[in-house]
Amino acid sequence: MNTKDLFSLEGRVALITGGSRGIGRMIAEGFIAQGAKVYISARKADACNETAKELSKDGGTCISIPMNVSTVAGAKGLAAAVMLKEPKVDILVNNAGAAWGAGFDEFPEEGWDKVLNLNAKAPFFLTQAMAPALRKAASPARPAKVINIASIDGIYLTHRETYSYVTSKAGLIQLTRLMAARLVKDNIHVTAIAPGAFKSDMNKEARDRGDEVAKHIPARRIGTDEDMAGAAIFLASRAGDYVIGSTVTVDGGVAFATPAMRDLQLE
Repeated sequence: MNTKDLFSLEGRVALITGGSRGIGRMIAEGFIAQGAKVYISARKADACNETAKELSKDGGTCISIPMNVSTVAGAKGLAAAVMLKEPKVDILVNNAGAAWGAGFDEFPEEGWDKVLNLNAKAPFFLTQAMAPALRKAASPARPAKVINIASIDGIYLTHRETYSYVTSKAGLIQLTRLMAARLVKDNIHVTAIAPGAFKSDMNKEARDRGDEVAKHIPARRIGTDEDMAGAAIFLASRAGDYVIGSTVTVDGGVAFATPAMRDLQLE
């Protein structure tokens, strides 16, 4: 058994959407540290370019391709731009996402369309558009990987009124299973990560009130950059080759904690 390079991404090419900040950036930084060449995409060009510059400082390779993937045209445009540079892509991380909070009686149609388009539709159509490059990279000995970033809000019942967000993330988990079943015959392994509380512009509670949020987490802390990078590296590398269709929760125990366990943590 050769375990020396179990988590290495040396020589692999990855594309990460929403890679300029938050969870996408955490994953990009982790992939680069393991030797991958990483393309990041985000809607805001300046932020995307700046992050790529920062992540390339210590000898890594991070390349910015700004794009709005919330439309099918945008997803196809990003895939075309990447494949002009890289005919083979080993790893796709569908991370770009949006949230919308509003009360039940006031929740608008726009809050459904924006969130479902980016969180559920975009991962499918970008994966579809990237499939030729993923198939070229894939082999039985080294499968290509698609990692969808879901959320524990798609698994357990949150107290927040984010109707379209929870629907999109629950749907993405089921979509992950179906795409995994279809693409495994092409040696493309599809999985998902369901993050809990990590500091980001989307999760302002964890960002701004981390100590308070940590009191409600069995692990007694919010997630770190290393926690997120570690889970993604596992799924992207040889270490995760036998994981197909699964959603890995990275949440300090929240999603699967029983009410009794939560009560004990608060004592």
